[in-house]
This record gives sequence, structure tokens and C-alpha cells, in this order.
Amino acid sequence: MDSTLNIAVISDTHDKVPEKLISAIESADEIWHLGDICDLESLQRLRSLGPEFLSVQGNCDPYEQSPHSLVLERFGIRFRLQHRPPQTSDSSVDVVLFGHLHYPVKRKTDFGYELNPGAVNGPRDGSQSSFAWLSFAIEGVWSWRLAAI
Repeated sequence: MDSTLNIAVISDTHDKVPEKLISAIESADEIWHLGDICDLESLQRLRSLGPEFLSVQGNCDPYEQSPHSLVLERFGIRFRLQHRPPQTSDSSVDVVLFGHLHYPVKRKTDFGYELNPGAVNGPRDGSQSSFAWLSFAIEGVWSWRLAAI
């Protein structure tokens, strides 16, 4: 791999895409949204940023704009993107990325990691508005870093 791959992982924008978020993620190589975009204008705004944009359906999305889950592989690591927290462990992926809770989560399971970047809008449980950077510097090695908005 020649350079670092940086993926902005966002969730729960709920009809609003703050300019501070746009400024923070416009340099991303990819953008992954974990659901609850809620309106088509916000979806179009995020898709127009330029990098590859992938999203999953959230429980507050009033239209079928995305699949309910996606399995993606980047540099030997398998990710499942979904909106709601996992109910069971999934040995077919290394990392489950989810939204819905409106606060960040990072936990190690017997099968890998379960990660939540928090919420762009409406943070809960004393958290602040946030997203995460998923970065790869070399094959099979990744990092997860929360970023405040």
C-alpha cells in the first residue's frame, strides 16, 4: 500500500449536515454513514463531497435509500456496517460498525471489535457531537480515532 487510507465514519446526522462536519471530512478517501440521515437533501449533500460514499439504512430514514447492512473489506480487514447495535457476535467480520446509540462505543469481543462513532446530531449520555476516523497505514493494520465536531 502506497499511502494511508482515511475513512470518515459518521452516524445519526438527522436532517442536518453541519459545515464543521463537511470541513472535517472533505479530505477523507471514503465516507461511511451508519444510518439516520433522514432527509434526501442531507444525503445528496454528503454524496456530493467527492469521495466514495457508502451508507446503511437507519431506523429514522423514511425512504429505502441504502441497504440495511453492508460487508466491506479494506486491506484484509472485514467490516459490517449497520445502524443498530449488534445483538449477537459475528465471526464472519473483524469489526462491526454501528450507530443508533448517539454516543461512542469501542469494545473488544471474542470475534473482533464493535465500534460506534457517536452522533453528529443529538449526542447522548454526556458525549459530544462526534464522528470517527478509520485509518490504514499498512496492510491489515488499522486505527480508530474519535473526532469532535
